[in-house]
Amino acid sequence: MERRLKARISRDRRAPCIVLPMPLGRPRTRIEIEASRSAREGHRAIGMSIRRLREDAGVSQVRLAAAAGISQGHESEIESGAVTASDETLHRIAIALGGRYVTRIDPGISVPLRDHIQARMLEALLARLDTRWRRHVEVPVYRPVRGVIDLVLHDPDAGEVVVCEAQSQLRRLEQQIRWAHEKAAALMSTDPLALATIGRSPLRTSSLLLLRSTRANRVLAQEFESTFRAAYPGVTRAAVRSLTGPTEPWPGSSLVWASVEEGATTILAGAARGAAVGR
Repeated sequence: MERRLKARISRDRRAPCIVLPMPLGRPRTRIEIEASRSAREGHRAIGMSIRRLREDAGVSQVRLAAAAGISQGHESEIESGAVTASDETLHRIAIALGGRYVTRIDPGISVPLRDHIQARMLEALLARLDTRWRRHVEVPVYRPVRGVIDLVLHDPDAGEVVVCEAQSQLRRLEQQIRWAHEKAAALMSTDPLALATIGRSPLRTSSLLLLRSTRANRVLAQEFESTFRAAYPGVTRAAVRSLTGPTEPWPGSSLVWASVEEGATTILAGAARGAAVGR
């Protein structure tokens, strides 16, 4: 009897398995499909906003993730839109970037996380500026874009306004150029500069890129020389003389190099060695 039972069990094990189809759920409604698509787009938009603000602040994913109390891998996934971050996590990221989280992240008046090398470069430039330049540090702009300009220089006698951005490392050249133009346009809707135009000719607005002289940045300037020249056509030596002297006219949008070595920060008198841009 026991032998026959084992044989039956063995035959049952060899029997084919019939899998019944799972019942299909109800079709998704148009609203559900649209909501799912909108949610994916929202995640990507939030991630792009975080990445843009982080790069504009000049901080790495590692540093922002540490400030927000998450891993660098999670921060990378959030920026790519691959995951749905919790509201608390997005609030922490927004606060670390000096902004606030609603349905998107708006930059605030100041950014707590800043590249310390950028600060030293700006300090070196401010120390050498001629007194004819009025200085406005950390200038917020709101329309048509929101953000903070590192430094705005204003020569009221010449009617020149220079929007200065300091970068220790250029991660995305096209973003730098786009933001320079957009912030310069937004600046003209911001007082007190608007008051300076009363009774005078319209202000001329141009850009200044204060760039650290590193091998990576010099290679980038060589590789995309034509793009750099189109965005910053001014001669570097003339720009430095204009910034540091009382009479030299401003040459227009320019690239100025800064050397940061062993704690010493120096504004170079001309173009960096090996870089043709600005010569």
